Amino acid sequence: MPLTILIADDDLGTRLAVSDYLTISGYETVAAENGQQALVLVNQFQPHLIITDITMPSVDGYELIRQVRRQPAFRLLPVIFLTERTNTADRIRGYQVGCDAYLPKPFELAELGAVVRNLLDRAQIVETEWRGRLHNGETVQTAIGVAPPPVQQETQLLGLTGRERDVLFFLVEGLSNSQIGDRLHLSSRTVEKYVSSLLRKTDTNNRAELVRFTIEHQLLT
Repeated sequence: MPLTILIADDDLGTRLAVSDYLTISGYETVAAENGQQALVLVNQFQPHLIITDITMPSVDGYELIRQVRRQPAFRLLPVIFLTERTNTADRIRGYQVGCDAYLPKPFELAELGAVVRNLLDRAQIVETEWRGRLHNGETVQTAIGVAPPPVQQETQLLGLTGRERDVLFFLVEGLSNSQIGDRLHLSSRTVEKYVSSLLRKTDTNNRAELVRFTIEHQLLT
């Protein structure tokens, strides 16, 4: 069954162009003209990835992703912001609410397609490995708010601090920077610094890779 991608953009031309391109590429697509419609479609179609603009009526892209991330089933759902809002502050805010990639308009469909494939491939790998561990009877902690597990030897070898391990625990749970900050009583900017340090120490490039690395090396079990 084809993977489903939700496209949220108030510009009809963008919705049609992206939808047609992804359909030709073998994906199922559903489209919304604002964030409110997108929230309904998320629950209706359970998409495997979201592509959304930021500036939309009713509910903007930031709030859309913020609400999506509140649902346990979508904490690791890949999200791409496709937008004209490209200054540093906008990008930082986008990553803080939980986006995985940020593409500025105007954009090339081929580049968008490559980002989509990359994020979906990684998401499928993470899900497969996670389910495999569950099937094998390994203990996987998924409840938000429980205490992080004991420090593992590999965690020590990587030189992760206790606070970095705490951040990593909640990051694997799919929480955004602001949500992690709320639980650890840290600012979103401070959480982002810890995430950057984790990416550097694990030699990973983004959150999806970091989650995969954590699962593969059993850092939190």
